[in-house]
Amino acid sequence: MVAALAGVSRATVSRVVNGATSVDPHLVSSVEKAVRTLNYVPNRAARTLASRRTYTVTLLVPESTSKVFADPFFATVVEGVARYLNNTDYMLNMVTSSEANPDKTRRYLMGGNVDGVLVVSHHTGDHSWAHLNGSLPLVFAGRPLINAEDSYFVEVDNEEGATAATAQLVDGGRRHIATIAGPQDMPPGVDRLEGWRAALLAAGLNDALVETGDFTVTSGAAAMRRLLDRGKPLDGVFAANDQMAAGAYSVIKERGLRIPEDIAVVGFDDDYYATSLSPALTTIHHPIAALGEKMAELLVELIEGRPTERVHRLPTSLVVRDSA
Repeated sequence: MVAALAGVSRATVSRVVNGATSVDPHLVSSVEKAVRTLNYVPNRAARTLASRRTYTVTLLVPESTSKVFADPFFATVVEGVARYLNNTDYMLNMVTSSEANPDKTRRYLMGGNVDGVLVVSHHTGDHSWAHLNGSLPLVFAGRPLINAEDSYFVEVDNEEGATAATAQLVDGGRRHIATIAGPQDMPPGVDRLEGWRAALLAAGLNDALVETGDFTVTSGAAAMRRLLDRGKPLDGVFAANDQMAAGAYSVIKERGLRIPEDIAVVGFDDDYYATSLSPALTTIHHPIAALGEKMAELLVELIEGRPTERVHRLPTSLVVRDSA
């Protein structure tokens, strides 16, 4: 009906609807007018059969659902992914808690249900996305710790950001600087610990004050208790994310210590925890929405066979507030 109303062939309608740039502008105008008049919507099932694409991508988060919905990082990643996909024909779905039944997840992803996968918050022990690389377009948030040389990923410079965070403490006169590191089976956990160490090495300071958390508030509090229970001098803390910094705050205050007078604190991410804490948290700004947007762009390029760079790295910046 669109072709008849526009006075063109069905092939021309198909090319216009699918965004071809080689169609005469006058024909494009006629087709678009006919589409509006008829309220025409392309049949996705027919397009799928013709192109062998589902026009669906999956955001895979190998974490518990409770953790995903408690962490503002994931919501902001989704915001960035959706921002990019809104201007494409691709739809987004999300799979969480996949490590509880990794075989089920793999069967779903490899069963022709999706065109590509975005993997966020991955660990070296995950199985849900193992062996997908090479079988399905795959883009990671952060450098995967296995098969990194063959993978496509978008990341921030975690090590550089952690170094800048720790240098802020050093420049403020702190000499006994601890870190609450992230999990060491995840790229941000590894790289932010290395950045902390690099800053202390450059300043000639001791790097023995290390405790590890899992990027949650509860784990940050537990790590801060362990640090203080050592009985060692401690006047600064770099927490590998703002949630763990929030946990550290609660313990510092319950021990009768002041921030920043007794212990200065710096975090990483610049999410809503940073400004809701009192005093406001000095932190590293992590462009999380931009990371999600770039991941989606890279994945669509891979799905459609367009040339793209394998690694994209986004800059971080120090945001100085009252805690350091």
